[in-house]
Amino acid sequence: MRIDILSLFPHMFDGPLHESMIGNAVENDLIDVGVTDFRDYTTDKHNHVDDYPYGGGAGMLLQPQPIFDALAAVEEKHPAKGRVILLDPAGYQFNQTVAEDFAKEDHLTFICGHYEGYDERIRSLVTDEVSLGDYVLTGGELGAMVMIDATVRLIPGVLGNSESAPGDSFSSGLLEYPQYTRPADFRGLKVPDILLSGDHGKIDDWRLEQALKRTYERRPDMLKDLKLSGKARQMLADIKADADDL
Repeated sequence: MRIDILSLFPHMFDGPLHESMIGNAVENDLIDVGVTDFRDYTTDKHNHVDDYPYGGGAGMLLQPQPIFDALAAVEEKHPAKGRVILLDPAGYQFNQTVAEDFAKEDHLTFICGHYEGYDERIRSLVTDEVSLGDYVLTGGELGAMVMIDATVRLIPGVLGNSESAPGDSFSSGLLEYPQYTRPADFRGLKVPDILLSGDHGKIDDWRLEQALKRTYERRPDMLKDLKLSGKARQMLADIKADADDL
C-alpha cells in the first residue's frame, strides 16, 4: 500500500511513521509512506496558504491552489491515486469498518487541514470526507495518524499474529473479552479457572459470553443491529436477565 499525506506540519509524522508497527511495516516494504508539505506548492510570494473567507467571518481558510498542485504532484509520481481522504469534522465518522475498507486499497492520500477550514472547491478533489469524532482538533494531522494506524495494522503481514486483528474489539462487532497472562495468581488476583482448564471449547464459550457482557454493559449501542448466533443470543438474554435481577 502507498500512503500519501498532505500537511503543513510534515515533521509531526516523523515519530509515528517510523516507530512500532507502522515503522516495521515501512521497513518490511509492506507500506510506502510519503509526506508532502503543501506550502511548498504555493505560488504566493509570502508562502501564504490561507486567506480570509469571502462574505466575512472568523478565521482563515486554506486556499485551493496549494492543495490542488500538491495533489497533482503526488498523482504524477503515483498515477493510481486511489482514495483521497479529507480530514474534516463535517465528514462521516471513522470506525473499524472504515479502517477495514481503507485497508483494501492500494493507495490512500490524506489531506490534513488547519486553520478555520477549507475553501469548498478543495472538496472536489476527494473521494471521502472523514471525521475522527464529534470534537475539534487543531489540525487533521492527529486524525490522519489514528486512521493510518488503524488501517495499516489490518494489512496482511503487518501484525505478527494473523489472528490478532480479527480478535480485536470492534472487528467482531463486540468489545474484546478480558485477557490474562502469567502469573496465574498476582497478589490474590487470580486468572479465571476456565482459562487454565485446557478445554478450548469451554474457553471459547467463556470468551464469547464475556465479550457480550462487556459490550452490553459498556456499549449496548453496538448490539442493536449485530447479527448473533443462537448461542450468543441466549447468552445475551441470560446476561440481561442477570442485570435486571441486580
